[in-house]
Amino acid sequence: MKKVQKTFPENFLWGGAIAANQAEGAWQEDGKGLDISCGFPHGIKHEYDPVIDPEKYYPTHEAIDFYHRYKEDLALMEEMNFKAFCTSINWSRIYPNGDDEKPNEAGLKYYDDLFDEMRKRGMEPVVTLSHYETPVHLVEQYGSGMLQSGIWLYRCRRNRTGYLWRQSAAEKADGGSGSNGDVCIKV
Repeated sequence: MKKVQKTFPENFLWGGAIAANQAEGAWQEDGKGLDISCGFPHGIKHEYDPVIDPEKYYPTHEAIDFYHRYKEDLALMEEMNFKAFCTSINWSRIYPNGDDEKPNEAGLKYYDDLFDEMRKRGMEPVVTLSHYETPVHLVEQYGSGMLQSGIWLYRCRRNRTGYLWRQSAAEKADGGSGSNGDVCIKV
């Protein structure tokens, strides 16, 4: 009879996870571009507004305001003894249009600061790229069919986001795996 382990292994990464579009808010701050999640007034399973209606409430615009409150939120996670925290990178925060030649430095700084804060609090950052945060410009310019097939996402991810990410956080990166159909790396 096999003995059942009643505790987690010593290297088990106890933690939590969020998606940038559900948590960050700050939808028009520091050079962030418009992404597809910005146009859903009632979540992604409902109608999409191609033009933001100022009379409607869009949950992703404010979300839980993680963009401004991440230090407070991570302090609470530290109290719960989290050893890992997974979040997505909002593509349009780093590349506002999705196909920009140069990244938005304020977006890179936000994520660098976020990962530094996680490490300071003893958490292993686990990161996914693009979790319902495709820049609207890419959909308008190239069509959603190309995006759904993954061709454009792969091209941008490999030639821009992936390359830049490794350049800007090379000293922090230590591996990765797939998640959400996109790239997942431990930073």
